[in-house]
Amino acid sequence: MQVPGTDNSFQCGHAELLLRSYLQVVGRPLLEGADAEALYHAPFPVLSHNTAADPVLTYGNLAAQALWEMGWEQLTAMPSRLTAEPAHREQRDMMFAEMRAKGFIGDCAGVRISASGRRFEIRGAVIWPLLGPDGVKLGEAASFRDYRFI
Repeated sequence: MQVPGTDNSFQCGHAELLLRSYLQVVGRPLLEGADAEALYHAPFPVLSHNTAADPVLTYGNLAAQALWEMGWEQLTAMPSRLTAEPAHREQRDMMFAEMRAKGFIGDCAGVRISASGRRFEIRGAVIWPLLGPDGVKLGEAASFRDYRFI
């Protein structure tokens, strides 16, 4: 898999981190038999952000890019809080706080907004930490299969 304008080794390694962490934390595969390319082309959004004080997105597969109406470079330069409108950011922050307290959460819902201003509600989202081989937290991720435009 080669994403224009990216370091392919980061892409593949990060996708493996997403898949491995999900299996480790949630206890089931995110995508059966998946590799980096399958995850990038999965029919549902997968996103992650780093551990900065104001986390920036580090990954968004093609489904996430299409839903947020952004290419790779624009999406992965954006603070993750901007995936939601200001009125919905506190609720989003509370979901991440709950995930941090519980290890992961598997039934999140909330309103998000695309680059063009299209609003959509996500349902049944799973949020989990990205853990390195040594158990150090490297970021956080989310994926969902259910959403509707509002």
